[in-house]
Amino acid sequence: MRILHVSDCFLPRLGGIEVQVDGLARAQRAAGHDVAVATATPERPGDGAGAVPPFPVDRLVAPLPWELPVGRSLAPVLGARKPDVVHVHAGAVSPFAWRAVRRAGRAGVPVVLTVHSLWGPFSRACYRVLFAAWARRGGLVVTTVSEAAAVPIRRVVDGRVPVRVVSNGIDVAHWREDFATHAHLRVRGADRLHVVAVGRLAPRKEPMRLLRLLRDVGARAPIRATVVGDGPARRRMERYARRHRMGWVRFTGRLDRPAVRAVLAGADVFLAPASRESFGLAALEARLAGLPVVARAASGVADFVEPGREGLLGRSGADLAAALLRLAADPALRHGMAAHNRTTAPVRCTWPAVLSAFDGCYEAASAKTPLAHL
Repeated sequence: MRILHVSDCFLPRLGGIEVQVDGLARAQRAAGHDVAVATATPERPGDGAGAVPPFPVDRLVAPLPWELPVGRSLAPVLGARKPDVVHVHAGAVSPFAWRAVRRAGRAGVPVVLTVHSLWGPFSRACYRVLFAAWARRGGLVVTTVSEAAAVPIRRVVDGRVPVRVVSNGIDVAHWREDFATHAHLRVRGADRLHVVAVGRLAPRKEPMRLLRLLRDVGARAPIRATVVGDGPARRRMERYARRHRMGWVRFTGRLDRPAVRAVLAGADVFLAPASRESFGLAALEARLAGLPVVARAASGVADFVEPGREGLLGRSGADLAAALLRLAADPALRHGMAAHNRTTAPVRCTWPAVLSAFDGCYEAASAKTPLAHL
């Protein structure tokens, strides 16, 4: 099958959507599909973001300030690639991706749209109108990455198009091997619980909530913390930590993936306090690295973390603080979760399961008769 993935953002820009689109395209190519990617992200040679992808990447970059990912028309790529299906990847605001849905629909190409974010009130209002038009064209299947993210989408589409949950994928075998490589970094029984958080330090990830939570717990139990990532909130976070004498919090900045794995290997608990986390790829990676995960019960993390088994979930900041204190005070519980996480794979997040689910979505989109004249 000829599959064209379309995403506003792609490597070398680094984030959850970028990593997932790259991983999915690689897995599909290994399975025998003819895969290509179209993106509005420019190439930056020599930035060290990773190896050259083993599939073509069409960079339809528009000459706009700040490299805004609006992009040029997808029409020439559709004509040249002649895909059997266009798989569009969108966040809350993805102008290039949403235009691609319209363009592919007009060309009569089946479309699978994967929404990688949790829609808020503004997104729901905008897309309610768009879905009313798209539903009449046919050939559209919508997926999202978690049950939490599916709830607002289903309310918007109101049964006019199918909405399926297909998890993000991860190479479980690679993480198992990586755990063995870094096993020497694990220190059990240390006097301070080592809490790790990984992610972009941007407002939507609620980084200040993270620091306030750590400060609360640190006042009641001996802990240390490592915050991995960079973004516009980093300086504010560092000022907050200095002001409140939180010298036990280390900010590493952005790390490459092997370095992130090394940090996880030396930690005790992974903390993901954001309330609007659509999936939580970093939390999934931490779970595979053997860390108990503490996160929001209403977030996408709940799809692969069952309370009491893979970690602890809470509905408020106070709940998350209580969960960290419980894990700090109960090493047996913490070590039992860690052992379970290292030996039990989240099957729905493995690439074979993800590829099978998307194959079904492609078939469903292709089975409809697209009305190219609309």
